[in-house]
Amino acid sequence: MQQTIFDQPVICGFLRGVSGWILKCRGWRFEGDLPPEKKFVAILIGHTSNWDFFIGLSVALHYKVRLFWLGKHSIFAPPFGPLMRWLGGIATERDDPGNLVSEMAVEFDHHDNIVLGLAPEGTRSKVEKWKTGFYRIAEGADVPVVLAYLDYRRKVGGPGPTIYLSGDQEADLAKMRDFYNTVTSKYPEKSM
Repeated sequence: MQQTIFDQPVICGFLRGVSGWILKCRGWRFEGDLPPEKKFVAILIGHTSNWDFFIGLSVALHYKVRLFWLGKHSIFAPPFGPLMRWLGGIATERDDPGNLVSEMAVEFDHHDNIVLGLAPEGTRSKVEKWKTGFYRIAEGADVPVVLAYLDYRRKVGGPGPTIYLSGDQEADLAKMRDFYNTVTSKYPEKSM
C-alpha cells in the first residue's frame, strides 16, 4: 500500500494536535478504546455528511491508527487524487468491485498494523440496506469489525464495540444495527 499521512510521524503528530484542538473548540470529544488487535475493519454507519470524513480522520489521528479507507473513484481524479491517497484513500469502482474483497484480505496479510475504514451504506444518501463487502473483507482477513461512530447529538466520536465475526452474518449485522440505533448522525433523516 502507498505511503500515507499515518506513515509520517512529524506531520501526523502536528495534524493530530491541530485537528484535536479544532474539534475540542467545536465541543467534540473522543471516547472509547481500541481493541488489542492492530488489524481490523472499522465501519461507520450514519455517513450522511462530508463532515464525517474530516471528523473521522481526526478521530483516526487521535487514536493513532494506520487508516486506509475506500472511496468512489471519482474523488481520486486530478487535482485531488494524490491528496486523497496520501490521506489513506483507495479508489474503488462501485459498479465493478472486481476482486476487492480478496485484494483487501491479502493486504491485511501483508501488514502488521492496518485499519480499513468503510461506510457500508456506500453513500451519504438514505439507503435501504448496507453493502456487506466490509463483512466479507473482515471474514476473509480473519480480523474483527470495530463499530466506529460519530454521534453528532452528543458530539463524541471514537471506537465502539468490537465484533468478532461468528460466521452468522445476519446475527452479527443485527448486533451492529442495535449499536448504531443509539448513535445520531449529522442528518438523521438520511440514516437507515
